[in-house]
Amino acid sequence: MHFHPKHHAAIHPDRPAVIMGGSGRVITYAELESASNRFAHLMRSRGLQIGDTIALCLENRADFFVLAWGAQRAGLVYVAVSSRLAAPEIAYIARDSGSQLLIGSAYTAPVLDEVAKLAPEIAQLRFEADGEMSLETALAAMPDTPIADERAGCDMLYSSGTTGKPKGVRIPLPEDPEIGAANSLVAIASQAFGITGDAVYLSPAPLYHAAPLRWSMTIHRLGGTVVAMEKFDPEHALQLIEQHRVTDSQWVPTHFVRMLKLPDEVRNRYDTSSLKCAIHAAAPCPVPVKQAMIAWWGPVVREYYAGTEGNGFTFVTSEEWLQRPGTVGRAIMGTIRICNEEGDEVARRSEGQVFFEGGSSFSYHNDPDKTRDATNKHGWTSLGDVGWIDEDGYLFLTDRKSFMIISGGVNIYPQEIENLLVTHPKVADVAVIGAPDPDMGERVVAVVQPRDMAEAGPALAAELTEWLGPQLSRVKMPRQIDFRAELPREPTGKLFKRLLRDEYKQAYEKQTAAA
Repeated sequence: MHFHPKHHAAIHPDRPAVIMGGSGRVITYAELESASNRFAHLMRSRGLQIGDTIALCLENRADFFVLAWGAQRAGLVYVAVSSRLAAPEIAYIARDSGSQLLIGSAYTAPVLDEVAKLAPEIAQLRFEADGEMSLETALAAMPDTPIADERAGCDMLYSSGTTGKPKGVRIPLPEDPEIGAANSLVAIASQAFGITGDAVYLSPAPLYHAAPLRWSMTIHRLGGTVVAMEKFDPEHALQLIEQHRVTDSQWVPTHFVRMLKLPDEVRNRYDTSSLKCAIHAAAPCPVPVKQAMIAWWGPVVREYYAGTEGNGFTFVTSEEWLQRPGTVGRAIMGTIRICNEEGDEVARRSEGQVFFEGGSSFSYHNDPDKTRDATNKHGWTSLGDVGWIDEDGYLFLTDRKSFMIISGGVNIYPQEIENLLVTHPKVADVAVIGAPDPDMGERVVAVVQPRDMAEAGPALAAELTEWLGPQLSRVKMPRQIDFRAELPREPTGKLFKRLLRDEYKQAYEKQTAAA
């Protein structure tokens, strides 16, 4: 069987491949086939050959898939760049990846105009542009038949930069050059998650991230329909599930929290009974949040743990999770190894760094030090997370190693504190970080985004401290609670803790210098 949109275009030409949740724009499989062929021809006409790299900096739009599939069938490496980044960051990624072409739109034009000044050597094409930069004009001049030298390409995605400068994850082009060859995600989607060719899949997150892009393209490989949201809105997501009888979907815990905080009458207004599988990943999910989602949607909530790096994959069903609340599942790709600082395995239920043995190889582009740091003496690779496994091989994550706070010589993982605070009814979002402290080395600081900023102040801080008291040991209690109208969070749910930590560090250094 061929796992490619071209196969489904021949069998179901009028089936929607993409439906945009807001505009309602539809691209059928026949249209996706025609347009992606045109794009592949355009790439060859501009001198781009197998193994070359292009960058896409776009908002969520149906054409995103035209470009991705066109690049895939032309054997290109395609880099999806966040449309939320500043011009220097986009220019850095475009240059670092070796991109020869940067594609944008009217939406990203203002920032890409600045990128053109910083990286004038990188050519640009755009949707909704005039003259030589017009992508529509260029595509219209191309044939809609397959190029002569089709070969499977692949993505190259950059980390979100929550802990430092974004790093590209470079994976080799697929060994099988056939563009319709199955890959590991096709097998996982169909066998572990039960996704079929009749799937109607809701994608609420930005397509420039690994999971939304790869899973949406996997749905296309299977022949299903992707309903993509231009921007996440909790009630609109529920409306789309009912409207399109969505069978499968992918979420992050932030989506769950925002849907759960809708008034009951809004949540109960929409029929979500069509859902067969609600996948979530990307960030740890507080236990009460997931319990509430399973109670609401039923045992269709399934979780996995993996990274852009693709070095391993765990999976857990609702039923398994309810027996072991907090687990992210057992490995279905790679073997989990929990190691100490020396790289040696530790006993079951002992905490350590999470490694995978036997998963796919990867490297961080232009960063041999980071690649080396991700690999231990056994050749096992890690995403930098800390956790433990039980006797049956179920993995429990504690936090990211780089987020650990050392206060008075005690190691504190902020995720535990965040998971408690985010369930308080007056809290919309929270980040817990370590701030420099002259006595303790670091002190625990909770930066809270209240549901109502008018309530921010000493009274709410005292209420949160009192509420945490029975649930948290004294050493882990925040010594300081600050309030913000909004936290620097990625749409995928990842916090830019680096920005917060740098801010507190700079304030401390300024204060110390003044003293």
